[in-house]
Amino acid sequence: MKRSSIFLTILVLVLAISLVFSGCSSKQQTPSSSSTQESSQTASSEKKYNIVLITMDSMDEHWLAVKAGAEAKAKELGNVQLTFRAPAEKADPNEQVRMMEDAINQKADAILIAPTDQTALTPVVEKAFDAGIPVILIDSPVKTDKYVSFVATDNIKAAEMAADKLGELLGGKGKIAIISAQPGSGTTIMRENGFKDRLKEKYPDIQIITTQYSMGDKNRALNQALDILTAHPDLAGFYGTNEGSTIGIAMAIKQKDLAGKVKVVGFDISQATINAIKENYIQASMVQNPYMMGYKGVEIAVDKLQGKEVPKRVDTGVTVMTKDNVDEVVKEYYKGQSK
Repeated sequence: MKRSSIFLTILVLVLAISLVFSGCSSKQQTPSSSSTQESSQTASSEKKYNIVLITMDSMDEHWLAVKAGAEAKAKELGNVQLTFRAPAEKADPNEQVRMMEDAINQKADAILIAPTDQTALTPVVEKAFDAGIPVILIDSPVKTDKYVSFVATDNIKAAEMAADKLGELLGGKGKIAIISAQPGSGTTIMRENGFKDRLKEKYPDIQIITTQYSMGDKNRALNQALDILTAHPDLAGFYGTNEGSTIGIAMAIKQKDLAGKVKVVGFDISQATINAIKENYIQASMVQNPYMMGYKGVEIAVDKLQGKEVPKRVDTGVTVMTKDNVDEVVKEYYKGQSK
């Protein structure tokens, strides 16, 4: 009996100790489980930002590169829902105004816009800003300081570089024509004024005989260039202020068999401008960084929404592309887009 009693006592003690350790183990596991739930809730509740990107059109490679840069940054951040919009017709400020109004009414967290017309877009940009929606200007300005940041090429500097290049190609003299994008665009105005002022300053013997507007349409620019060449057989050069205008001029030079005879300096990089450089239909193009405009635009928008300080102006840079450096420029340009 004594042995049975001792055995029973030991058994009870063992069971009691087991229960104690089991309880401790459960208590130790509880915080871990709670921590996991909290982490999951934090991840699922992270603020998602609805950002609207509005460009001048959705056809030119320039704007597609802006879109690609914005999408890349949105994907990298992981907390951005990006909506891309562009007018069906090139350079339609009224449609851009409607798109801005839609974004305001839908309470977008931020808006990135490349204004087609610096005057027409000013009131709606101010309306968005006054509604507490950060507005980041891409590529082109408006006539107000009610925006968060302006991300673009230094277009005055780029235009001066274009004037220097064409002046060099022409030996400082000759008749030239300008085919520009859309009148009223801040970018267009800067690219024209910077170019003209530089010619007056350094190349007074270069005469601008006409300035025409293609609205960024290469086919319209083609017809304009053909008409100019017919009316002025002694024309020495062209200046194109955007991709469409530059490509249209190159097409006219090709049709007229004037490669290298009429000098052409233009703007932007695309497969068409690259080919035109290599085939000597244009001699130089001012290469911007539209991908970085979109990328930095989204970055700045999110920084602003998170209460961080952001720059009022970001210069995305420009490079002069010629036949001598075209391969190097292309390599660097697309390498930047693959990051």
